Amino acid sequence: MGHKEQLLEGAKRCLAEKGYARTTARDIVAASGTNLASIGYHYGSKEALLNAAMVAVVADFTDQVLSSHPRPADATPVEAFQTLFAGLLASFPEAREALNSSIEAYNGAAHSPELRAQLAEAHELARRGLAAEILGVPEDQLEERHVRTLGSLMMALYPGVMVQFLVDPDRAPSAEELVEGLRTLCRNAP
Repeated sequence: MGHKEQLLEGAKRCLAEKGYARTTARDIVAASGTNLASIGYHYGSKEALLNAAMVAVVADFTDQVLSSHPRPADATPVEAFQTLFAGLLASFPEAREALNSSIEAYNGAAHSPELRAQLAEAHELARRGLAAEILGVPEDQLEERHVRTLGSLMMALYPGVMVQFLVDPDRAPSAEELVEGLRTLCRNAP
């Protein structure tokens, strides 16, 4: 593994242990076994490295959830939604620091056009991936309207449930409650 990869892994560890705002360049160097000059050479700045690490942490977390809670082959979209959110909620306790770091990163995006651009690209990929997961179709076979509608709905719900868990884990909604809420909404739609 080269210095660039070591830095990224070290930054990911720092995000989990210290959070986005409290991680220093020296922390990353210590966690990665590299040197300060490597950060500038490979990433340009500590912030750019942390931004790349944050995107990687979110992608790793999502991949872990999807692989440990796979969509049942014969699941309806509602059943796939419930399976996905049950997996997310089950994974939240062990990922608390990474979740907190992602909230910090969103706050940082207000002051960083680069981070905002990285998060926007990650969100577009997530909308597509989540819509494909719920519908049970390959990403390249999705209709764009499903990416914009279902994928966007999933991206709206995920951070909201995450924040509810971080603030009050005992009263965060369950996957079953989310499904019931969606059904109530659809039943009462004009």
